[in-house]
Amino acid sequence: MKRIFYLSTCDTCKRLMKDWNLPESVYQQDIKKEAITADQLDAMYKLSGTYEALFSKRARLYKERNLAQADLTEADLKDLILEHYSFLKRPVLVWDDQIFIGNSKSNAETVKAFLEANS
Repeated sequence: MKRIFYLSTCDTCKRLMKDWNLPESVYQQDIKKEAITADQLDAMYKLSGTYEALFSKRARLYKERNLAQADLTEADLKDLILEHYSFLKRPVLVWDDQIFIGNSKSNAETVKAFLEANS
């Protein structure tokens, strides 16, 4: 599977995707319009090893619900990601058995180098 999970209203996602020059073989899934399925999230979990790596603590709902004070389990994190798209750290690029999560500068550079080598 070659798929990127992103948010079309996120300027950072749009900038990175343009910079990465994704090949046409990568399916672009706008998570606001096409919700993440449990199977997709399970596949991301298998590659990342943890739901925490996929979970965004920057989400507005994270602050509104005061979740920083909660003792969230992996199951809780999974449920929250499936409940609302904003809890997924983005973008997430899945390329066969590789996963790249988030928009940190180092991750963005790694993804760009990976795509240049594998496209």
